[in-house]
Amino acid sequence: MRFSGIATFSVDAWGARYDEKGEMVLEGSDPLPATRTYLWRARDPDQIAVLFDDERPFHRFSLKAQPEASHFCDPDTYDVVYQFGSWPDWSCVWSVKGPKKDYRMEARYVRKP
Repeated sequence: MRFSGIATFSVDAWGARYDEKGEMVLEGSDPLPATRTYLWRARDPDQIAVLFDDERPFHRFSLKAQPEASHFCDPDTYDVVYQFGSWPDWSCVWSVKGPKKDYRMEARYVRKP
């Protein structure tokens, strides 16, 4: 699987809104349009809460330690490690495990000039 597209952060009254829009390509299939929105909220001086666009909790990560988090979506577990050291370019690696899932997904975000 491959996803290519554009991700944007915009400031809102409570923090930041993250929107991505692009195409997902599954092996042997035509490209499919794909979108996702998350809300990023500061919860205390050193922690970010990431919410789904309907404000349900997704995960939290620390800004002081290695930014990593887990999300349990029964019966699957989604673990993420963020790398913000080259901001505004950044990346994250997701490890997904469950009865029918076992994969690793890497995402790289590069600021367009």
